[in-house]
Amino acid sequence: MLRVAVPNKGSLSEAAQAIFLEAGYRQRRDRKELVMVDNDNQVEFFYLRPRDIAVYVADGSLDIGLTGRDLFVDAQVSDTAEEIMALGFAESTFRFAAPHGHFTNVQELAGKRIATSYDGLLADYLDTLEITPGRIVHLDGAVESSVSLGVADAIADVVETGSTLKAAGMEVIGDPIMHSEAILITRAGQHPTGLDVLIRRLKSVLVARRYVMIDYDIRREHLNQALTVTPGLESPTISSLADDNWVAVRSMVLKKDMNKIMDELYQLKARAILASAIHAIRL
Repeated sequence: MLRVAVPNKGSLSEAAQAIFLEAGYRQRRDRKELVMVDNDNQVEFFYLRPRDIAVYVADGSLDIGLTGRDLFVDAQVSDTAEEIMALGFAESTFRFAAPHGHFTNVQELAGKRIATSYDGLLADYLDTLEITPGRIVHLDGAVESSVSLGVADAIADVVETGSTLKAAGMEVIGDPIMHSEAILITRAGQHPTGLDVLIRRLKSVLVARRYVMIDYDIRREHLNQALTVTPGLESPTISSLADDNWVAVRSMVLKKDMNKIMDELYQLKARAILASAIHAIRL
């Protein structure tokens, strides 16, 4: 049975359980449940602290883990565990920040106190820049308050909208340290039974989320122009109608382009234009 680690709380937990449900796997209904067995799919889910997932997978206690790339790198287990799939949600950026006007570049942080919840990630990054901080101050949360409270001179933290930093009178410094998102990890060199099916299912969910199905009727004389707008992944489906002058077309298009495409089809005199969600797909 495939043993999979899932975050037990926070926004990453909710998104992780959602994608597994969409992929056809059972998930816990009670947040107090620590283990949930899906016998139909031969998968056992373990709900753990997001920060601990990489450690359990690297140790071989669990086969697969869903975690954030920032948490995986911070765990410093890349010698025994590896990223196998990016999942495209829970995106964030890890950056330096400090009070407005205090620093103009990252090099000026040499010898300074830097507060963070990601000691390993930060230490590795500073080593690549050959910057030696005065001290890396570990905090479990509310890192942005550390400067005003006199604990640190700057911080390194996850930045999403930047509104929290702005409210604290801080600004980002330099380039992003890392772009993070939800990822799947496994023990390096291992390929447990059931992994291929799980990856295929998750990929199908990601594709289904990005695409919609477009159906429309169009006169044959405008068909070639319409097919340039909706070429499909391989080739669209074209069906004859009772009126030989018209055909029905079905094609997958990117959801983000859906309304633009529908407008273009309408300009080509297509009618009965319908966009519908895709709940599952195999490519």
